[in-house]
Amino acid sequence: PGPDEPERIDAIKRLYDAFGLRIFSIQTGSGGAFDPDPEVRKRWVGEFEKQARFARSAGAECIGTWPGGGLRGQTIDAAIGHLIASFQEVGRIAESLGLLAAFEIEPPFVFNTEDHLRRILEGVNHPHFKTIYDPSHFDLMNGSTGNPHEMLARIGVENIGYVHFTDTDGTLREGETSKHLPCGEGHVDVEASLRTLAGGGFEGWIMMDEWQVPDPYEACRAGADCIRRFLG
Repeated sequence: PGPDEPERIDAIKRLYDAFGLRIFSIQTGSGGAFDPDPEVRKRWVGEFEKQARFARSAGAECIGTWPGGGLRGQTIDAAIGHLIASFQEVGRIAESLGLLAAFEIEPPFVFNTEDHLRRILEGVNHPHFKTIYDPSHFDLMNGSTGNPHEMLARIGVENIGYVHFTDTDGTLREGETSKHLPCGEGHVDVEASLRTLAGGGFEGWIMMDEWQVPDPYEACRAGADCIRRFLG
């Protein structure tokens, strides 16, 4: 629903309430945020603001965004510059609504390295704009070593908005994005990730991310069990 449709928003909230759940975040695309055409970028910011208003009305605390899509004739440096400018507006919008915005880059994206991630974060430099820690993506950007917490430490826990909790074997799933696996079925040092987050003072949301996992319910259970064991 749109942000100005309170009856439809309330219906969604009632559905979640019936299961004892809540909406902590919504996912949005941000391909238009780095389009070479300034009018496209301007329209994207306007659409994002509507999505953010909906998120706030639905009771969310966060809003995620994914800058997928091609370069469309521009250089990677130009695209990063455009993305930073749009994401600065995202930070402003999020702050005005009391939300925390967070972005995620993935191996198939044109933004797909630790350097890209760092440049975007440092360029936006807004307290209401952070990144998402997904061990599967961080692992590939860290050389598929099973130690994504190393990159997490370099990026800084203070720059993490929320977590997409998953394991991985350091490969792509059928040539697409990083392969997500149930906790314990990959090569990630999961405890080291949790220890790094805790040591850095992370107190945000952790979402079980079971993208394309055949049995997502059991994978979510395995992830929750990993966290419970860590917490003791």
